[in-house]
Parts: sequence; structure tokens; C-alpha cells
Amino acid sequence: MTEPAPSGEKNDKTEDAEKTLLEQMGGVSGLIYSSVPVVVFVLANALFNLPVAIWSSVGVAVGITVLRIVRKEPLQPAISGLFGVGIAAFIAYRTGSAKGFFLFGIWTSLVYCGVFLLSVVVRRPLAGVVWNLLNGTGQAWRKDKYSRFGYDVATLAMAAIFAARFVVQRWLYQEDYTGWLAFAKLAMGYPLYALGLLVVVWAVRRSDKRLKLLAESAPPPETDAEIEARLREKYAQTQKTPVTEP
Repeated sequence: MTEPAPSGEKNDKTEDAEKTLLEQMGGVSGLIYSSVPVVVFVLANALFNLPVAIWSSVGVAVGITVLRIVRKEPLQPAISGLFGVGIAAFIAYRTGSAKGFFLFGIWTSLVYCGVFLLSVVVRRPLAGVVWNLLNGTGQAWRKDKYSRFGYDVATLAMAAIFAARFVVQRWLYQEDYTGWLAFAKLAMGYPLYALGLLVVVWAVRRSDKRLKLLAESAPPPETDAEIEARLREKYAQTQKTPVTEP
């Protein structure tokens, strides 16, 4: 039998998982990198015109991706950012309006909100699924209502963040407040993600403590010898039981 890992080791794994999730979000540098193309687009559109703004934002996004490749930083956030800027620029070009640059992000927020809500309905809260997948801790949390409730709360918190982004930015889009729309995109991006991450971390630590207590209170698993002895005793009792004639 293998001995359970010390609590310190488990805490280290939890901290590593938190760092991994932060890296998937791009970290502090991701906040800066994701903000630059938006700021460049708004400034270029105000100082020059829409085509200059479109090409400037795309050029900056490409430059950021190349920079991250050279610096050997995680590429997933950079590629996602480049893809998002490319789609946003294409929509702005097709609509001929600066506010079209933000349309893709607005409707993406609504889709994400729906996905998070659906995961709670089908009893697979996305916060728990993603976290435990990154941490490699299996599906034990899904069998415990206490743990699943915490992940439900965290998932609903993320859904609320995306819902708020959609409602606010959709209203600004309809009112043609392009400048405020850019501000809302930045202010309701990583800062709100950070708040959502705090709720996820709360749910994870809550679940870890719960599962640890359950594991400690559970009876130790039977050895092969104990199982064989129990079956022999049960078989012997069955043989001794008298059979009554009808």
C-alpha cells in the first residue's frame, strides 16, 4: 500500500495548479498584451481612420505574438489573442464601423455564459472539470455533493462575469459609445477574471479539505488475505445452514 501524500505536498500541487491556470490566462503579461491592440485600435481610429486602426491593431497583435515566441513565453494566450484581434478587425472592416471591432467579444461572452450555465445544469460544473483536469485529481469531487456545490458556485460566478460583460458592452455598442466600449472591454476583462479565479480557488481548497477528511475517515481497504478469509467464513456459514424440507 502507498502512504498518502503529506499535506504539504498536496498544498504544493494545489499551488502549482493555480500557477498553471494563471499561465493559461496569460499571467500579468497577458493583461498587458491583450490591452495593447485595443488601445492602439481606439487611438488610431481617433487620430486617423478605420483602415489605419484595423491594420495597426492587427500589426501590434502579430508583433506581440512574435515577441512571445522570441522570449519563449506560453503561446496559447498569444495565439488566442491574435485570433481574437483578427476576427474583430475583420468584423470592423466588413461593418465599416469602429464599434464592430468589439462585436465578436460581446457575443463570445454570451456563448461562454451559456456554456458555464449548461455545465451546472448537467451536473458537471466547468470550474471543477477544468481545474481537476489541470491538476490530474480525477473525478472524486463529482461524487461528493459538498465539493460539487462549491464548484457550482465558482462556475456560476464565472457565468455571471460573462453575463455582465455581455449586458454592459452590448448596451454600449447599441448606444455607439465606442470609447467607453473599449474601456469596458479592458476593465471587465482580466480584472473580473481575477475575481472569478478567487472564487474558483475557494472552491478548490474547500473541496480538497472535504475529500481529505473523507479519505481519512474511510476504512482502510481490505488486503487480499482479508478478502479471502471473509469469503471462506461466509462460505463455511452457508454450508452449516440447515436446509428445511418443504
